[in-house]
Amino acid sequence: MAYHITENCIICGTCWEICPTKSIIEYDWYYKIADTCVECGACARVCPNTAITKGKEKKTKEGPPDNRGAFFA
Repeated sequence: MAYHITENCIICGTCWEICPTKSIIEYDWYYKIADTCVECGACARVCPNTAITKGKEKKTKEGPPDNRGAFFA
């Protein structure tokens, strides 16, 4: 089972800094885990937002969230 980064990612870079194989890559406006990942779990352990999980990816990111008008809701 591979690790993947969920929508909870706040793009802080903590996982990118700790990855021993440099398998965390920037992709458009978020991070993605490359095929070079050895599943050591270091990224998941240091993630401050528990955005990295092991298992099947449930949803892919297609673009930034649309928060326009959030203050007016």
